[in-house]
Amino acid sequence: MNKKLKAVVSAAVLCCVLGATVPVSTMVFAQTQSEQQEMTRKLAELDWYKPGKSGSIAGKATFEASDKYTFLSPADTDKFLVLNGNPSTGGISNTIAPVQGDWFAILSFAPEGLVKDDEKIDADALLKSLKEANVQGAAKRREQGFSPLTMLGWSIPPRYDTANKRLEWATLLQDEDSKSIFANVSTKVLGRSGYTNVVLVTGSADSVERDLAEFKASMANFKYVDGERYSDWKEGDKVAAYGLGALVLGGAAAAATSKGGFKAIGIAILAAIAALWGGIKKLLGRKKPSQ
Repeated sequence: MNKKLKAVVSAAVLCCVLGATVPVSTMVFAQTQSEQQEMTRKLAELDWYKPGKSGSIAGKATFEASDKYTFLSPADTDKFLVLNGNPSTGGISNTIAPVQGDWFAILSFAPEGLVKDDEKIDADALLKSLKEANVQGAAKRREQGFSPLTMLGWSIPPRYDTANKRLEWATLLQDEDSKSIFANVSTKVLGRSGYTNVVLVTGSADSVERDLAEFKASMANFKYVDGERYSDWKEGDKVAAYGLGALVLGGAAAAATSKGGFKAIGIAILAAIAALWGGIKKLLGRKKPSQ
């Protein structure tokens, strides 16, 4: 997607979220009028949640939209990804995005049982396995018609927040076609019967910590439903066959794979989507959220 079209998309998304009409003078036209109209029409069809509306994440957790953060259902999340040249997730994911910001997050729930959090994490060994798996993943993306992504290393090595039961890390990725470098931040929010997998796509490789901090603030609107919190686990409940290290490599698939052949499961999302939110900050200075 070229830069002019990205600006049109940013304005269109803002219209959907705020229920507002953006003057044509604030939009940068795409290369053709038809491109602009088609992209705007498709984005306008997405149901961006307005403040106060709560969305379900696989029936295990909820997220309430606010005047700062919006949400998409699994069906609209797939449409959102495909519109921007990425594979769909098969109707298993949701989207969280700031109304004013440069990042967004894709969430899905993995019903793998309680993941014990007493394991020591070896960041160097994990990175080696991730890079090996990335070679296969890049080839698959090329076969699917998408630009391959090369893993360069850690932006944030794996770290675990004991109080909030969150494992997080960030990898630096390079789009082989555009050569742009960006960061994908992954978070696993542990629960009683599994974990919520979150892939945070940041505005740039330099904004990882800032965007991660804002994402964490948005998670005040996220909560497991009654009975699904980590502390709700009781003897006899399912326990995952792996610990924190395997979560970085893909959870169940990593635990079932022989050493050295781990398959990294995740959503490697192009930085082009993050550019959707680039124009929101400027336009929000003129408009206020509406119900």
